[in-house]
Amino acid sequence: MRHTPKTSALVAAASLGIAGLGMVGMSGCSTSGSDDAKVVTLITHDSFALPEAVLAQFTATTGWQVRVVAAGDAGTMVNQLVLTQGAPLGDAVFGIDNTFATRALEAGVLAPADTVTVPADAAAHGLPGDDDGRLVAVDYADVCVNVDTTWFADHGTRPPATLDDLTDPAYRGLFVTPSPVTSSPGFAFLLATITAKGDQWPQYWKDLGTNGVQVAASWSDAYVSSFTAGGGGGDRPVVVSYDTSPPFTVPEGASEPTTAALLDTCVRQTEYAGILTGAKNPAGAAALVEFLVSDAVQETIAEAMYMYPVSTTVVLPDAWVAWAPLASDPFVVDPAAIAANRATWLQTWTDLDVG
Repeated sequence: MRHTPKTSALVAAASLGIAGLGMVGMSGCSTSGSDDAKVVTLITHDSFALPEAVLAQFTATTGWQVRVVAAGDAGTMVNQLVLTQGAPLGDAVFGIDNTFATRALEAGVLAPADTVTVPADAAAHGLPGDDDGRLVAVDYADVCVNVDTTWFADHGTRPPATLDDLTDPAYRGLFVTPSPVTSSPGFAFLLATITAKGDQWPQYWKDLGTNGVQVAASWSDAYVSSFTAGGGGGDRPVVVSYDTSPPFTVPEGASEPTTAALLDTCVRQTEYAGILTGAKNPAGAAALVEFLVSDAVQETIAEAMYMYPVSTTVVLPDAWVAWAPLASDPFVVDPAAIAANRATWLQTWTDLDVG
């Protein structure tokens, strides 16, 4: 999930949540009394925030209204899809990322997207091993440790810069991360530590625990509630978030953000869309997936979803050029390795009982 401009959307989705799901809205009409034959239902994470006017373009072009159903964090969403495999919650899905994609593929929750025309720049971000083309890349960014630079300046302290710094007693009790069990950014951070530390990664997490790491259930709990720059009065100035978060902490009337991403701690995350197996409206689902990689949507990704669009022709906001650079050498984990080791890694992490 993303940055504080989405706080209101997150709160709204949570207030509408029913059994882990929340109806966010429907393009072009109210959410009641609709003809289901004219509706395509999109299951997504709580940070989905495309402008209503953009979704209305899809409705105007295709005749299908979009019903958006929020299913929690990306990790929670994938769990919901797996549990309801065979009786899908909707027609299409957006927000499965490369850290959870293999689980969705192995569970068979996705149908081949062979009726979707995929632009070359989206195909360039395709998931290795997805030979059937079940997932279509829509956006990407780097999951990185973020620091509240203003907090550290006010306290006359140098902020951490590396993964090793997070275990330094100088930063005891200052770091919060989402859980890798329920959160995609949390799992991405776990992958960063596994890649960086090799077989010693459990000891690294023990050291984080000794140094007072806090583990939150979701990105929003970590960033919005616990992070000092998250807007919720938190007391932790170090958090796992995104390289795209700092531009959205530029105070009104100021020219620089109050936070920074540590680019030596990053894992590249790509988000995909797909057609759900057993969808009641597979044609509408295919059309919607294709729409997500169209110019109409890709031009809104940066400011609406706080991710990089896969389109190479979109002009990014000036603030992104200045304050949201991608990591030059992010940690990379083979999706096949994730598929083979996910359960073991998560069980090992759970047994450590940190945070």
